[in-house]
Amino acid sequence: MSRRMGRATGSFGSGVRGAIGLGRSLDDAFYDDLLEVLITADCGVATSERLVAALRERARAEHIRDAGAAVAALHAEMLAMLEQRDRALHLDAFPSVVLVVGVNGSGKTTTVGKMAYRLREEGRTPIIAAADTYRAAAIDQMRIWADRAESEFVAHQPGGDPGAVAYDAVQAAIARRADCVLVDTAGRLHTKANLMAELAKVRRVVQRIIPEAPHETLLVLDATTGMNAGNQARAFHEVLQLTGLVVTKLDGTARAGTVIAIEEELGVPVKLVGLGEDIDDLNVFDPEAYLDALFGVEGEEEAVSPGEPGAGA
Repeated sequence: MSRRMGRATGSFGSGVRGAIGLGRSLDDAFYDDLLEVLITADCGVATSERLVAALRERARAEHIRDAGAAVAALHAEMLAMLEQRDRALHLDAFPSVVLVVGVNGSGKTTTVGKMAYRLREEGRTPIIAAADTYRAAAIDQMRIWADRAESEFVAHQPGGDPGAVAYDAVQAAIARRADCVLVDTAGRLHTKANLMAELAKVRRVVQRIIPEAPHETLLVLDATTGMNAGNQARAFHEVLQLTGLVVTKLDGTARAGTVIAIEEELGVPVKLVGLGEDIDDLNVFDPEAYLDALFGVEGEEEAVSPGEPGAGA
């Protein structure tokens, strides 16, 4: 990610360096400028204030006088914050059910296809449920991704009941001994209560077969939407109790601090990130490399890991 988050690095990294200034002292103006940089990067006001307060305390405790050392300490504070989260996908049940949700245009259907591909690469047998029944084009798009991922596909006619599609897919997984069901749902505005309630219904239908399902409920967020992504996450989390986030377009945004703000507010970890359009461009989120990219650290490893997203912890 350190090579692919160009604009994010340019904005945040240069902003931090600008706040530092060569030989700048750690006075109130320094911390005020740093707070502004964090807020501008969409880290959120509360999280930004908490980070700056922690940095002040650390600078006093460790007798940090150099601005460059202070920013290194900020990097360490942010890393400690991000490393608290469990980022594994817990897919140990047989079959495991993953409910994938998000607003229109977030990259949800594409993400489902890429997840199926990754799981197939791990030797798993995913079934994709095309529960976005409102648009015929969505079913066709999901079918194309299923073909590319060499995964089984369950769909009904356009306009059908999304819950029925999910139900049939889970039953098919049990009958065929497939080990994972990926449920693609219709994109919806998080402000529409009736559409959000429909997602809860899909979950209840699946639970008739497997009471503990879904084993993962993932919200797909477009990183370029900035703090609006936080509004989406709050609304979906209230209805569905999210277990993880998938952040797309993280390679093309200066607002990547949203990841930190959402994790801190909701306690929901980013588990996967999208950094491109290819089928293998969905990767495990690596907090350290993400921060290296955000701070403009050169010569670091990629900020995404080729690790096993399907492995439970």
